[in-house]
Amino acid sequence: MKSIAFFNNKGGVGKTSLVYHLAWMFSDHGIKVLAVDLDPQANLTAMFLDEDRLETLWPDGEHPDTVLGSIRPILRGIGDIARPHVEKITEHLGLVAGDLGLSRFEDKLSDAWPRCQLSDESAFRTMTAFHRLIQRGAEWGIKWETEAGADLVLVDVGPNLGAINRSALIASDQVCLPLAPDLFSLQGLKNLGPTLSDWRAVWTDLLKKAPPDLPMPKGMMQPMGYIVMQHGILDSRPVKAYKRWMDRIPNVYREVVLNEKIQTSVTVGGDPYCLSLLKHYRSLMPMAMEARKPIFFLKSADGAIGAHIEAVRSCYRDFEKLAARIAANAGLAFD
Repeated sequence: MKSIAFFNNKGGVGKTSLVYHLAWMFSDHGIKVLAVDLDPQANLTAMFLDEDRLETLWPDGEHPDTVLGSIRPILRGIGDIARPHVEKITEHLGLVAGDLGLSRFEDKLSDAWPRCQLSDESAFRTMTAFHRLIQRGAEWGIKWETEAGADLVLVDVGPNLGAINRSALIASDQVCLPLAPDLFSLQGLKNLGPTLSDWRAVWTDLLKKAPPDLPMPKGMMQPMGYIVMQHGILDSRPVKAYKRWMDRIPNVYREVVLNEKIQTSVTVGGDPYCLSLLKHYRSLMPMAMEARKPIFFLKSADGAIGAHIEAVRSCYRDFEKLAARIAANAGLAFD
């Protein structure tokens, strides 16, 4: 099982929509996927589930069937995580639902980080709560008596460099960076790269002080690559206003994420670290939200008629190609 976090500390780049569509695409190709919503805004959960189900997940009082319900014993200091509830979306797709109350975990995680230096077992249990949540959640296939658990876990996190995201990324094998070709996204990347390196280095040092009988994530946060989410399309080419920012991405990514100082003349389109140049499909997104399905599953009954039909097909091809690329980088078979 591989876990991949999708992370950018600049919001509004389409990260959550990307995770949602990739989860559906992987499941459509027979890969068992668990989507884990570790963003306190819980937008991924809202994309998967209708309002009636959300209302039952988030009642007044306790929320036992969300990520908050799973980590509540840690939050209260009364035990380890509870086995996470997994929403069965399809036979090949499950969801650990997010919760707006997850933000309450931020302070406890912030406090645990320095206490790990003292070999404090409770601090390590707190820091690795998401790791155990992912590992146990990935067993949903076994629980449902299918052949095996999840092959792949896709983790959605919020757009910040806080303690929740640090713990989420420590629990992830690889990190994929969705970017927009604009100044703000590029500045966000410049902040994100050194932070990932720092988290990785500190965690590697902390592992030497961890209790020997407590399973620990390696916390490698291996950069898989980046995905450029295009703001607009004109004759299948990026709008010129964004080209100058797009041209800077390959060198900035190498410098701040990979710590490579050699400049390259490669373009985004020819960069092996660029997993995809994704179109926005702006006109189809409201239709998909109304139908509660991915853009590439829209039918004529949903309103996808005329020129929209080809856009739906194009979207499927784009996400299929991206999913195949991600699967290859994660060492998974993709048919």
